[in-house]
Formats: sequence, C-alpha cells, structure tokens
Amino acid sequence: MMNLFDDAPAFDRDGLAAKLRDLAAGGIFVGGSSWKYEGWLGQIYTRERYLARGKFSKARFEQTCLSEYATVFPTVCGDFAFYQFPTEAFWSKLFAQVPAGFQFAFKAPEEVTCRVFPSTTRYGLQGGRQNPGFLDAELFAHMFLEALEPYRDRTALLIFEFGTFHPRVLSGVTEFAERLDCFLEQLPRNWRYAVEVRNADFLAPEYFECLRRHNVAHVYNAWTRMPELPQQITLPAARTADFQVCRALLRQGRPYEQAVEMFSPYTEVRDVNPSAREGLRELLHIAREERKTTFIYVNNRLEGNSPGTIVSILD
Repeated sequence: MMNLFDDAPAFDRDGLAAKLRDLAAGGIFVGGSSWKYEGWLGQIYTRERYLARGKFSKARFEQTCLSEYATVFPTVCGDFAFYQFPTEAFWSKLFAQVPAGFQFAFKAPEEVTCRVFPSTTRYGLQGGRQNPGFLDAELFAHMFLEALEPYRDRTALLIFEFGTFHPRVLSGVTEFAERLDCFLEQLPRNWRYAVEVRNADFLAPEYFECLRRHNVAHVYNAWTRMPELPQQITLPAARTADFQVCRALLRQGRPYEQAVEMFSPYTEVRDVNPSAREGLRELLHIAREERKTTFIYVNNRLEGNSPGTIVSILD
C-alpha cells in the first residue's frame, strides 16, 4: 500500500516546537482546535508510535496521540467538552497524558449555552425545545467545574460558545447581555473565562461592557458569518479583559460542512486565508508589545492544516 506521506515535504516539527516554547514562556500560547487528526502523521505525529502488529492502529492513535501532540504544542482547545459533562475518570485520564506545564482550553457544554436545542436527530426528543439549563451558573459549576477543579492549574481558559441566535429565540444583544451579565456574576472567580458569539450584531457596547465588568475576554473568531479577524481586532471596545483569545475556525462565508469536504483529512494547507493570517499576526504583535497573555487556537477547517497555518503566522 502506498504511504500518502512519503512524498510530503519535510515538516520541521522540532523548529515549530522551539518557537512555540519560546512564545509560551512569554505568556503566548498557540495550538490547535482538538488533536486527533491522522492527517498530521509525518508532521506532528510519528506513525511508528501507533502500530499494532505492524499496522497503523486508529484506536491506539486516538487514545494516546495527545501525549505526542504535547511535545510540540503548549496548549490545545478541547472542543469535545461542548457535547458532554465529562466525568472525573475522563478528566483524570486526559490530564495524565500531558506534562505539568501544558495548558488546556475547554468549551463549556452546550447545555449551558444553547437556548433552544436544534431539531436534529442528535437531540432526539429535545430537538426544538427550550433548554432549561441555558445560562444556569449552578448547573455549570456543579456538573462541570467540580470535576475539573483538581486540574485548575492546567486549565488556562473556559470558553462559552454561543451559536447564532434567531430573533424568535432571543430578542437581541440587549437581552443577551443582561442574561449573560447575571450568569457571569454568579460564576466562581478563580477561573479564566471567555465568550464567543456567532451573531455579528452582538458586537455592540452592551455586550462588550458586560464582559469588561467581569474581566471576561471576547473571543476573536474567524467564522462563516462573523466579521473578519482584523475588523474585530480593531474594535477598541473588544479588548474586554487583561488577556486575549482567538479561535480561527472558518473562512468567512464558508459553511463548516463544505470546509470538511474540501480539506479532509487535513494533510496540507489548501486555501490560504490572508485576512485570518493578518489578524493572527496582529494578535501576536499586540501580545508581544503589551506583554498580554494570549491564547490562539487554529482549526484545520480554516485553511486545511492547522500546523501549516501556525508555521506560516510564526514565520
């Protein structure tokens, strides 16, 4: 069988790791959105580590590749947490795979950020119904933070991602900011929080003022229906906390499903996004100039291969 990676250009994994370590030492943490990508074999991952009886083992790879990921990157965004309340056993196994200085960002479960469950098969009978746990601080603290507490020193950031709100679901930014303010007021103070919105019209004074009151960061997000990263970064009001966060996810105007179809299995950069790269470099410049703690997470769906994108912005 032909090895798809035989003809791939050499990837300087050690050089990338050294640059990322230097940045992390200065409070700038750059990593990927998740890590279980076979397309990174020969770049971030060593195929021989995941062989069983001479053949590549997908199960072994998915269960253990985080340890190798952590030899290159100082941080990762755990998107998986959006879909569940992980158990204590799950957290224990996850954190055992990384060194002490490694920093996680986790998306908060959708059970506290979704107002109405989508009408899809995944949600079963809940589909189309209002979520009773929406912005329930007690639920979040009890079901999520308590199990995560032993690993707070390695949890750099908790992200509340809010999907696009239709006017029938939420009247607008004023109502959202009022509800969010009440929620943030009730959260424990000893965690670092950030908020990501998918309504472009929510980038308004009420929203930014709410975040600023609680030292919560606005997540600069490259996403299909949001303003380009440079536009968000130039909004003075968007600097709401003493740290900054960015998630580079999708090209503006491109649906998630289309990006998956175009880029899988994420072996190489296939569609350079100059605007996103400009924004990411600007955030790095701000972080260096102002010595501002910064977290940047790059998704494969942005250009096709997040390690390649990260190499380009660091160069």
